Order: sequence, then structure tokens, then C-alpha cells
Amino acid sequence: MKTFKIERPNAAMQTPLRFKIDNLTKPKGSLGTLEELALQVGLIQQTLSPSLKCPQNIIFCADHGIEAEGVSVSPREVTWQQTIHFTQGNGGVNFLCRQHGFQLKVVDAGVDYDLPTDRGIIDKKIRKGTRNFLYEAAMTEDEMNRCVEYGAEIVHQCHNEGSNVLSFGEMGIGNTSASSLWMTCFTGIPLLQCVGAGSGLNNDGIRHKYGVLKRALDNYAGDGSTIDIIRYFGGYEMVMAIGAMLQAAELGIIILVDGFIMTNCILAASKLYPEVLDYAVFGHCGDESGHRLVLNALQAKPILSLGLRLGEGTGAICAYPILDSAVRMINEMDSFVGASVTKYF
Repeated sequence: MKTFKIERPNAAMQTPLRFKIDNLTKPKGSLGTLEELALQVGLIQQTLSPSLKCPQNIIFCADHGIEAEGVSVSPREVTWQQTIHFTQGNGGVNFLCRQHGFQLKVVDAGVDYDLPTDRGIIDKKIRKGTRNFLYEAAMTEDEMNRCVEYGAEIVHQCHNEGSNVLSFGEMGIGNTSASSLWMTCFTGIPLLQCVGAGSGLNNDGIRHKYGVLKRALDNYAGDGSTIDIIRYFGGYEMVMAIGAMLQAAELGIIILVDGFIMTNCILAASKLYPEVLDYAVFGHCGDESGHRLVLNALQAKPILSLGLRLGEGTGAICAYPILDSAVRMINEMDSFVGASVTKYF
């Protein structure tokens, strides 16, 4: 697998950042999460005057072999239909990208369809969907390695285009099943608490989904290593996101983490390189069962809680204005000295 050189931000910068934030014209700590975010971005960028440039949202799309077991209420063809729909500009993620100034990149990581070549979709197709992990590994080692490399390549492209903040989304019927298995394997949280409704299963559907995933977990005969678990249960779009997140951290890019699936992707990435979490801003806590639990396992503090469960990067993009406010705070507010205001705390 491709290796990355991810360094923790130099903690020496924390003292001057704290001093600047604490001496803005406000009571200490009165802007709460904005102050925490400003500190984090300042540490990532190693500056007292951080900035957000050219935000982009990358959606990785792929199909899952486990879908054949009836673990999703949505049919398989929705993956390719939505992948094309994203390029038409009228999807859920599209209006949010327009609203908040995000460029959208759509990546075919492994969609089970011959997608049109004239829609701007980035072709990184590994295969037309993963294998069914109820019976065998979802992907080969070579396929996993290519996913990581392709995800990293796309982030390099964004970096060359001037981006220093990226959000990641996904489209793939069956990917909450893969995420639930990563979650239980990497956190030790019982599988039953990791399995939810996905795109809208009823209680009977959730019970069936749990039964299928429990059998898949019981059938797993791998070595239990992080890489093997990623390979055996993962989706092409999910492993591509891991490569993208790791590359973003290496380049000092802020990672806006979306919902249940992307949170499990950065969980998996952190099992390979724990330092990646220093670059992660968690956008929201969604409605998918287990999301709050995996956030807690990561000791993550999400910005929003709006009952979202669409994926596509939508929750991360919704949180972006709060991050922007934090950066504006540290750059645009006066200090007590500069404004000739007496400290009042």
C-alpha cells in the first residue's frame, strides 16, 4: 500500500494562537466552538492568520456485492443513476455546493454501469462493484492499493488547483453495511449497535440486514489486521476516500468529515495513521444508527446535528460556514489593545 508522511501539527503554535484568540474583543471562551475551530485551523496551517481557499467536495461512487443480499431498501441501479444526476446540477449536494462556493468532483470508483464519458465524471473505476463479502473478500489487495493511490491522486489535483479544505462524500447502495462492519471491527462496539436503517429500511429490514452482516462477520477468516479488514469488507469508494483523506493530511489540507460512512472511513484511516485526525473537522452527527457512537469512539465533536443522513458530503458542506466564521473571527476581530477596549473578564 502507498505510504504517507503525516506529521502532527507543531504544538508550539498553540500558545500564540491561544493568546490571539483570548485577546480578541470578547470574554474569553465566549465564542465557544468558533474558538476551538480557529485554534485547530491555525495549528494545521501553522499561522496566526489562517485561510480557507477553493473548497471542493469529492464524491466517490461505487457498488457493493453485499447489496445482492437485500441489505438496502434502494435498488442497485440507484448508484449509477445518482452518479449521473450529480453532474446535472440538481441533486441535494449540488445546491449546497453552489450556496457555499464548493467545486464538485464526481468519481467513478466502481459503479456497476458504463457511465457516459461526456459528463465530467472522473473515471477511476476499479471494477463494476465489489464482491459479496458474505462469501469472500470484497476486493483483492491490488484493488485496495489502487483505490488508495487513486484517492490520493485526486487530492493532489485539488491541491494543485489551490484547495486547502476538502469534504468527501459517497454514493453506493450497500455502503452502510460495509461501514457497520468496519465500525464494529475497529471500535469493538457490538455489531447490533452499528447497524441502522441506511436509506430507509423498516424494523424487519434492519433485522435482516443485521443477520446478513452477522453471518459475514462469523464467516470472516482473515488475519484481523487493519488492512485486511479494510480490504475484506470495504467498498471501492470508501477505500478511495481513505487514500484521499490520508493524502489531504499529508498536504496539510483540512478534512471536512461528513456522515456515518465518511466517519467510518476516517476511523479506518486513523487505524493506519492516527495523525490524520488532527486534520479532521467533523461536520455533523447524522440520524444513521451508530453515527453518534462512532463519533464518541473517535472523541469527535461534530459541529451540527440536523438529522441529516443523505451522505454525498452534504452535512460537511452545511458545516462549512461555521468553519468560515471561525477563520473570520481570528482574522477580522480586533484585539483589546488594537481597539483600545479594556478587558472585561
